[in-house]
Amino acid sequence: MTDGTDRPHSPQPDPASGSGGYGYPADRISGGYGYPQPGQAAPQPGANPYQPEPAPGQPAGAQGFGPPQAQPPLGAEPFPPGGPAPDAFGAAAAQPDWQAMADRTEAQRRKRRMLTIGIGALAVVLVAGGAAFFVLNGSDGPGKEPVTASSDSPGPSGPSGSADPKTPEDDSPTVPGEPNLLRDRSGKMGIALGPGASLGELAKRTEVRFKGTADSYAQGAEAGVDVTKSFTVSTRAYNVSETGSRMAVSQGDGVSYSFELGFEVVNGKKAWVFRVQTGDKGQAATAQQVVVDNVNTTRTWALLTGTYDAEKKTIALWVDDKQAGQAQVSGIWAGPGPLQLGRARHHGIWSAAWDGPLDHIRVFDQVLGQEQITALKNNKPDKKTRSTHSWLI
Repeated sequence: MTDGTDRPHSPQPDPASGSGGYGYPADRISGGYGYPQPGQAAPQPGANPYQPEPAPGQPAGAQGFGPPQAQPPLGAEPFPPGGPAPDAFGAAAAQPDWQAMADRTEAQRRKRRMLTIGIGALAVVLVAGGAAFFVLNGSDGPGKEPVTASSDSPGPSGPSGSADPKTPEDDSPTVPGEPNLLRDRSGKMGIALGPGASLGELAKRTEVRFKGTADSYAQGAEAGVDVTKSFTVSTRAYNVSETGSRMAVSQGDGVSYSFELGFEVVNGKKAWVFRVQTGDKGQAATAQQVVVDNVNTTRTWALLTGTYDAEKKTIALWVDDKQAGQAQVSGIWAGPGPLQLGRARHHGIWSAAWDGPLDHIRVFDQVLGQEQITALKNNKPDKKTRSTHSWLI
């Protein structure tokens, strides 16, 4: 038997005349193994020339490896008629069962195919289950994803629903080429990050993170809203601190803020607050506020929304999509200065540094009602409630 490879060999010379074949002496009688040499007695019929001699004391005819074996009579067929022919070594050549081998191979193929299908189906179920778990649970900590996509964002075909294909810049949270300048998704006003503020890149969104220090803030290029007219300001906020004053969004860089929205300890209680300044001196006596202290204010995401109705002269604070209260005001002082994130201006100095992340920052030039703020909470504002400016949505 070979493995299909030609083995190296050397040609052998033809045997000399009168020799017994290749490698045998000339005086040996050819004709096969078991024949006697000259002077050797010929084997008796039925004797095995390769069987060893009986041991001393053993009866004649006894074989050294057990009882004598019966030999077929001369001329008899050594194998039953119709049986397999002997191979080169005298053993019957076994024929493989090709059909059984084919059946086993096909069964193994079916088993592998079913196993592959089963693994694929399991992967689909796991992915679908993970997506369902994510949608049902929403975001409940920093770094978690919002539940739905925003309609303020460019549509699937391009910005503002245009037919132009989207580019990577359309989804960028920052101005192209300016990694520290937040891109306005609804207008043209960028917000520059201070040295202590940073962006947190997540799978489907970006958040701006503040450390609660003086250099951790972000500042817009101009005022976000005209406080002499109706407006709404909103952000998703995650507050880490349990003490002090922490403002997520404010406006103004003069002697005082015009408005501020965030967290504060009021009368010993942790509370969300929306406060406006009605006098140009920035005194506490001329400030008006709406406070809610019966909800969780730390280490949980909350949608904070403050509104001003210029006709009714009222301010209101909403937490998620529930109105916490409202207050009557004489108006809002239009102090100088741009929109701020993560700090507020008090008595000519910066204070109230925010500690935690913010995202989904929007301002509107109108007063939003219950239905519209619920849409904001679900991150699905309708097209009629388009923000004038928005960042990180």
